[in-house]
Amino acid sequence: MKRAIKLRAKADQKARRYTQLLADAIGAAEDAATQMNALNQLYNVDVSTYTLLTQALHANSGQEVLEDHLAQSTPGEEVVLFNQVPDGNGGQPLPNDPLFGELVMGTPIVLPAQAAKALVPNAAPAQDVAPVPKTVTSASMLREEASE
Repeated sequence: MKRAIKLRAKADQKARRYTQLLADAIGAAEDAATQMNALNQLYNVDVSTYTLLTQALHANSGQEVLEDHLAQSTPGEEVVLFNQVPDGNGGQPLPNDPLFGELVMGTPIVLPAQAAKALVPNAAPAQDVAPVPKTVTSASMLREEASE
């Protein structure tokens, strides 16, 4: 949990930094467009005031919108609510999960069949399961074709 909260805080910090940088870049593009408009009028030419990217950013979000988003959300304002989760595994430690950066080593924790049935209400009785067919990969297909 601590690691996830730390990652969330780091992502929020990066988003704030990049949002501020983007707002600054849009502001600089607006300053450049103002100068370009003045030059266009002075020399009676029609040089584009924005690039395609800065025009899209200016039209769709704008510097004020980004700064409003930053002003409305301050770091650490979100409340962390902990949900009570029922103990569904009988107090056994959970297996390691690579999603959370944990190394998966050894055999996974497998509950006895009786305990597993007790955890699943209204479970259908187990039926005979057909054997799993051999997994065919493109490499094995190529080998078979080459041997023929």
